[in-house]
Amino acid sequence: MAAPRWARPALWAVLASAAVLYTWALGRNGHANEYYAAAILSGTRSWKAFFFGALDAGSFITVDKPPFALWVMGLSARVFGFGTWSMLLPQAVCGVASVALVHSAVRRGLPGAAGHAAGTVAALVMTLTPITVAINRDNNPDTILVLLLVAAAWCCLEAVRTGRTRTLLLSAALVGLAFNTKMLQAYLVVPALALTYLALAPGTVPRRIGRLLAAGAVLAVSSGWWMLVVDLWPAGSRPYIGGSTDNSVRDLVIGYNGLGRVFGQNGRGGGGGFGGESGAGRLFNDVMAGQISWLLPFAVLALACGLVLAARRSPAGARAGLLLWGGWLVVHYLVFSFSSGTFHPYYTTAMAPAVAALTGTGGVLMWQAYRESRAWAWALPAGIAATGAWSFTVLRRTPEFVPWLAWAVAGAAAVAALGLVAARLGRRVRLRIAAVALAAGMLAALAGPAAYAVTPLGSPVNGTNPTAGPAGSGGPGGFRGVRGPGGTRAGDPGGAPYGMPEGSAGDAGAPPSGGTGASQDGGTGIPQDGGAATGRAGGMRGGPGGSVSREMIAYLEENRDGATWLLAVGSAQSASSVILSTGLPVIAMGGFTGSDPAMTADRLAGLVSSGRLRYVLPGGGRGGPGGGRGGPGGGSSEADAWVRANCTAVAASEYGGTEGEQPLYRCG
Repeated sequence: MAAPRWARPALWAVLASAAVLYTWALGRNGHANEYYAAAILSGTRSWKAFFFGALDAGSFITVDKPPFALWVMGLSARVFGFGTWSMLLPQAVCGVASVALVHSAVRRGLPGAAGHAAGTVAALVMTLTPITVAINRDNNPDTILVLLLVAAAWCCLEAVRTGRTRTLLLSAALVGLAFNTKMLQAYLVVPALALTYLALAPGTVPRRIGRLLAAGAVLAVSSGWWMLVVDLWPAGSRPYIGGSTDNSVRDLVIGYNGLGRVFGQNGRGGGGGFGGESGAGRLFNDVMAGQISWLLPFAVLALACGLVLAARRSPAGARAGLLLWGGWLVVHYLVFSFSSGTFHPYYTTAMAPAVAALTGTGGVLMWQAYRESRAWAWALPAGIAATGAWSFTVLRRTPEFVPWLAWAVAGAAAVAALGLVAARLGRRVRLRIAAVALAAGMLAALAGPAAYAVTPLGSPVNGTNPTAGPAGSGGPGGFRGVRGPGGTRAGDPGGAPYGMPEGSAGDAGAPPSGGTGASQDGGTGIPQDGGAATGRAGGMRGGPGGSVSREMIAYLEENRDGATWLLAVGSAQSASSVILSTGLPVIAMGGFTGSDPAMTADRLAGLVSSGRLRYVLPGGGRGGPGGGRGGPGGGSSEADAWVRANCTAVAASEYGGTEGEQPLYRCG
């Protein structure tokens, strides 16, 4: 059946809107999340660092995630030279591709014009989800995670529709790639994919089970190959696995990036309540509501109504879509709402495809039922009224942000709901009135998220914890405050990782207003003046592990004497800034949090005696009293003690520093 004349222009308009939202003024975002940016730069200098996802080109320690997303951005940086656009444009392209795949998956579930309408609505909702706009302008791995999972869902639905086993196997392989992007979060979609295929795929139940077992084998291989290679690699010739307690990817999967995220086990993933208190209402609190919740009430109603309607007369594609996206939404809601480990608002971008697809498919089914049955005349008006009421509530939490918008949304929603009821009072539906009311309802539903979605375009991204919306969109204990340089907010834990005070040396957010904070050297993205964006005046972001001034960096470069690493510091927050400033390897002894037991006294002594390391800026582990997570005192405190006993403190006057600042030590 030929597509309606409006279908293709509508799709291209939505995709063009997504491209604008995800790329407008992208260059001002500088290095975005410096932690990942440093690893991407290091990967352009060393294929070994590239493969392992090492923070530094010397491959001392990896980032605390698997490297697939770094590979995508790193290949771009290798081809075009490291810089903001070469790093972030692939993210924006992946975001647009996700919108297109959601459109295609939803469109195929319903025949004819209904499918195109559902797909267009889903693509528009996906495009305008505020947290998705924010994360697609950043270099966190979630954008690529979402693309891979949406592609997996598309393949699963095609496997249900066509019965082709290879499409199901491809779906499993894509989930495996997603695992190598963000580990166990990728598996949150697996129950929905498996249940949908088992329930609705062609063939007998035993054959479906057999194909699912084959898909499980593919999933295991595509998920585990990198982990197996790394864990079998001799530990002495590869980087320490950042985020692990025993230098293994297995521990990283189960602990820091697994159960620790859900249960917050003794620092193995816990320690950052960036999304507010856990519980059933987390996604609706002052921090989270404006990021993802706008259409959640409608999506839930659409799922419930859609399943009832689809069970009667809708094609199998609609039932499969509702079951898959509904399962996706339920699992993510439960895990994100009740996890007590580290939880960032941007994780919820993984819910956007499900919310969008359910809104599109369920909304069209509710519209068809509204037109055909008086018994279903209540569903669509109720959904619009509930959405308008919730949007009004969210918008009124920050009354200074577009003050008239909340009232306009409430008015449009009321007009739409009443118009739909009025158009259905007689025996025949007054289609013109109903169509106008439906348009008003869509406007009311999308106005709030659209207003939030455009805010990331106006200031540099907070790379560590990207969010959308007005400065006051966080509630008490959340992100309430005024945006500071780089788009961070006073009191925003994203601006000062792990709850450090705003303006502290640990601010690993975005560059200050105006860009990267230093002139850029062509396509390299490395500041010419030896400085990076910020922390203290004339210095680098410090964080646990110390702050590094421009004067100190100049001294270190002058006195490097062929060492592999320019410097060793306590944590990645310091190391990443210096790496981005100089392009040279810097050791983060305690990894991202400063608490990884990666550096021991013996290892440090070996590096010094071999001439690969000459300077150390000790201290700053965040593993609690005593330092790192490797036991009482931790590896970092052991290494610090060795430095103070065996190395010579450099007088601040030697590099133009000031007395009283954290001492730099010369070793060897």
